[in-house]
Amino acid sequence: MKAQKQKMSIIKKMLIAVVAGFAVGILCLFIKGQISSDVWDVVDAIFFQDITATKSIEGIGVFYIIGQLFMHGLQMMIVPLVLCSLSLALCSLADPKKLGKIAGKTFICYICFYVVAAALAGAAAYFVKSMGWFDVNLPAKEAQELVTMDGYNPLVTVVNAVPSNIVSSLSSNSTILSVVVVAIVLGLCMTALGEKAQPLKRVIEVLNDIVQMALNFIINKVAPIAIFCMIARAFAVYGTEYISPTLVWIATTIIVSLLLVVTIYPIGVFITTGLNPITFLKKTAKIGMFAAATKSAATLPLNTKTCTEELGCSKEISSFVLPTGMTINMNGTTAMHMIAITFIGTAAGINVTPATLALTAFLSICTAIGTPAVPVAGTTMVYVVMMGLGFNTELCLIGYSLVLAMNYLPGMAVITLNVVGDAATNVIVNAKEKRLNKEVYDKK
Repeated sequence: MKAQKQKMSIIKKMLIAVVAGFAVGILCLFIKGQISSDVWDVVDAIFFQDITATKSIEGIGVFYIIGQLFMHGLQMMIVPLVLCSLSLALCSLADPKKLGKIAGKTFICYICFYVVAAALAGAAAYFVKSMGWFDVNLPAKEAQELVTMDGYNPLVTVVNAVPSNIVSSLSSNSTILSVVVVAIVLGLCMTALGEKAQPLKRVIEVLNDIVQMALNFIINKVAPIAIFCMIARAFAVYGTEYISPTLVWIATTIIVSLLLVVTIYPIGVFITTGLNPITFLKKTAKIGMFAAATKSAATLPLNTKTCTEELGCSKEISSFVLPTGMTINMNGTTAMHMIAITFIGTAAGINVTPATLALTAFLSICTAIGTPAVPVAGTTMVYVVMMGLGFNTELCLIGYSLVLAMNYLPGMAVITLNVVGDAATNVIVNAKEKRLNKEVYDKK
């Protein structure tokens, strides 16, 4: 019997789609300059035309239709994804069997790292934006639709976060903040009710499985084709203006993530425990490198072994902190969101302000805590944050397609930030519970 062919990974599919999209898009630009405008208008009508901008059937817009179907598929999953994943994450986190000082300290530590990572990544992204490195100079006629965020009292966000009607809040992707609040209330109430809420919890778990299955199909099967079409169309219509800002986004995400790994965690360990931060950094380096290489949950066994055998953490506390971190600690994802949203908004002509970044951080932290284990989950959740901010124009979607397609290298740095953060939290919680063996920690 012939050996069964190994399925191509989603990463390879994405890379092929990106390369093909760049090649076809640049080829179209070359052809556009060589043929008459009448002939190009026909090509544009068949492949690239925005069919929603025409009053009648003036074109087919094949690439536009495929890209829009992909985006609409993601939009369809946003509300159930946030509602199910976040409510179940909180329900699991607040399991009465796991409540206590350890759970409280673990959660507080993760949230603190979230806030620090979001603040520093947001500051870095704002600096890059201020330098003009995310700017895209598009032809005036192409940059037709821009999002403007009018000045308003930030406290209005607090009022609008609590919906007056649950059904209406779940019926629109523009009210993600309200969906987050509903999910938090639902998760905490299910925990308080205990066994009485088990039937509802099972229904939400099944719905969550359905959403994840649908997302798996959209990302694995549809995304490579859609990304090819969207990138090719972006270059054919808008030229090569997006290349430089995209490369800046990749470099910024990698550099910021790696800087956060070697700063906030060692410093956090030193401030809270007084332990040598260099020792922590040296012993967790292999965890970060393994995570970057595998980009998977396969890091958990190595992380557990390193924490218990080299950092002096107890097996009992590690068995809670590390698996919990895999579920709720996605501060690397939040750092990436801050940079990606700044890139997407700025490239689309939106003035991304510190207030915008503050709301981005809140939305990102809430969604990252409940991020499901789906391929390229972090970049999928960028779309959720975009919708919460109202970044829904075509230019925003072009930026998002590039973020989704070019996520491989930044993703390696992001997951490193996540897993080393799990180890740092484990050390801190063990030290606070006086369960850390300092002789093992200090041993070279």
